[in-house]
Amino acid sequence: AGDGAVPTPLLRQDEQLELLERLDFVLKNVMELRKEVEELRNSLQHLAVEIVGEVRNHLEETQRVTRRRKIPFFRDRSDSTGSSSIYFTASSGNINTDDGESEGGYTTANAESDYDRESERESEDEVSCDTVRTVRRDSLDLVPEDENPLVVDSLLEEGLGQLLEQADRLHSGDEQDRREGFQLLLNNKLAYAGQREFLWRLARAHCDMWELTEDADERRSYATGGKEELELALQKWDQSAECHQWFAILCGQVSEQESIPKRIQAGYVFKEHIDKAIALKPQDPQLYYLLGRWCYQVAHLGWLEKRTVSALFEAPPTATVQDALQNFLRVEELSPGFSKAGRVYIAKCYRDLGNASAAVLWMDLASELPGNTKEDAESEKELQEMRSV
Repeated sequence: AGDGAVPTPLLRQDEQLELLERLDFVLKNVMELRKEVEELRNSLQHLAVEIVGEVRNHLEETQRVTRRRKIPFFRDRSDSTGSSSIYFTASSGNINTDDGESEGGYTTANAESDYDRESERESEDEVSCDTVRTVRRDSLDLVPEDENPLVVDSLLEEGLGQLLEQADRLHSGDEQDRREGFQLLLNNKLAYAGQREFLWRLARAHCDMWELTEDADERRSYATGGKEELELALQKWDQSAECHQWFAILCGQVSEQESIPKRIQAGYVFKEHIDKAIALKPQDPQLYYLLGRWCYQVAHLGWLEKRTVSALFEAPPTATVQDALQNFLRVEELSPGFSKAGRVYIAKCYRDLGNASAAVLWMDLASELPGNTKEDAESEKELQEMRSV
């Protein structure tokens, strides 16, 4: 324009702000992507180490089993030319007293032992090559064709039994134990991902981590991961009460931060799977406790939630406080003193139904039980509030 012209900005101020906001958004996404790539890289490295270790252990075990199965038959050496230690390599001929090779084409015991040892080495080399080819052909099927499947199955079952026993013990422990239990199952997922008893315990461990974590994003990640594990498991083991139970619980955990319609939809799924679990395992007090909680929550839906249900669903869920009470009493019938939270719920049900004396009785019974879980600790606070009223 000329030396005396006043320069004008290429972008207006609002356009500059918008551009800065977009750049900031892009930078945040790039940082998050870099973090995810780094986590993926670490996971792949860890997985590769596990696979290499398992393949190496399997190859060593296969060679040991092969050597035990192919024990060479040792022959006693004899100086007699008529001894049975002579190994025939021809169909006819006469025996000679020479130490080397006979005139008729026979080989003496001395030459035979060297030949046998060489043959055994070649046989072992062939077995090793066959094993390597088997591993290359299918990395997930590490059992050689001539391996006895019963031996492998028994070893896997023994290891799985010990693992499940340890996982149950850690699940019943404190916060640190449950974190260790989750990591233990996660480390063994590659070996036992196809086992029903392993999968529902892994899902249960996801629930434990959901309870132990305060961050909303991490909680959702744990719940979603456990739910995805059981979605696949239920396609194969629809008759597993434990799979239905923990799938229902995880559905509720996933929907905790969702909108009202999604929470209500999750409630339908929860009820469906708890009913299936009860049909498969009718003597489990935990299932009736979960159903009682569902009934109590449905009976106390707020005005907005009820309007949403009526608008979105043709058949809204229905349950009363009396329904909830019957389920909680069923828990006490199957396992007296099952949980502190369960007895607090019974007291709340009687309070809502106007039976003050029964409510006080169950408040006293609830006070007798220790608080073993986070839910029990929250129930203790409710108990104190009820006593103040």
